[in-house]
Amino acid sequence: MPSVSSNDVRLRIHERIRKHLTGSPARPRLAVFRSNKHIYAQIIDDSKGTTVTAASTLDVDAKQSVKHGGNVAAAKAVGKLVAERAKAKGIETVLFDRGGYLYHGRVKALAEAAREAGLKF
Repeated sequence: MPSVSSNDVRLRIHERIRKHLTGSPARPRLAVFRSNKHIYAQIIDDSKGTTVTAASTLDVDAKQSVKHGGNVAAAKAVGKLVAERAKAKGIETVLFDRGGYLYHGRVKALAEAAREAGLKF
């Protein structure tokens, strides 16, 4: 019997979520990806197929305030950073795409930090 990895399960959940979420110029999609060491957030306009803005723990701005990229504090910093960059581009509201991850821990911290910084979703 073949074993199914947890990433395969996450990808199947992500495909199911993406059936219902499509970013538009008026309301782009805030997509989250997390690895063991880092967390990434992109704001994507699916109608054009382009990334409007992005932030991650690998960015110079985030590295200054975060010691390790794989924790809740790093996720909060990335959420605040992506929200500030979106507001600078004139984006107020987004669709939140949790990427198949549970809305808990680092994903939840990123979302709440983005909301506190002024993004609406």
